[in-house]
Amino acid sequence: MSKMATPAELVRTSMTFWTLMAETQAVMAYRLMGMAGLWSVTGGENNRMVDEKVPAFAEAMVAGNRALWSGKRPDQVALATMLPLQRRTASNNKRLARRGPNFLTLPR
Repeated sequence: MSKMATPAELVRTSMTFWTLMAETQAVMAYRLMGMAGLWSVTGGENNRMVDEKVPAFAEAMVAGNRALWSGKRPDQVALATMLPLQRRTASNNKRLARRGPNFLTLPR
């Protein structure tokens, strides 16, 4: 049986969860604004949005299962599962935030 999680380990898992959720919401907002013509996105953003899901969740599932089957604690399994998704949402958030608003379609 593995040792109990320290408060710092639980805080890290919690912060990873909340960061993942916040970045997911930001990416969704950028993409929705892009669909509405209010945010500068590339023409392939909608396809990218769909195409990235299966590999991202497969990677998360493999990481989580690997942690589970190696006897990790529940917080470690959760963290292992979230980290691949959080890396992708962080990357998408950074990439989309840099693109900025589409001033050509904003009302004047």
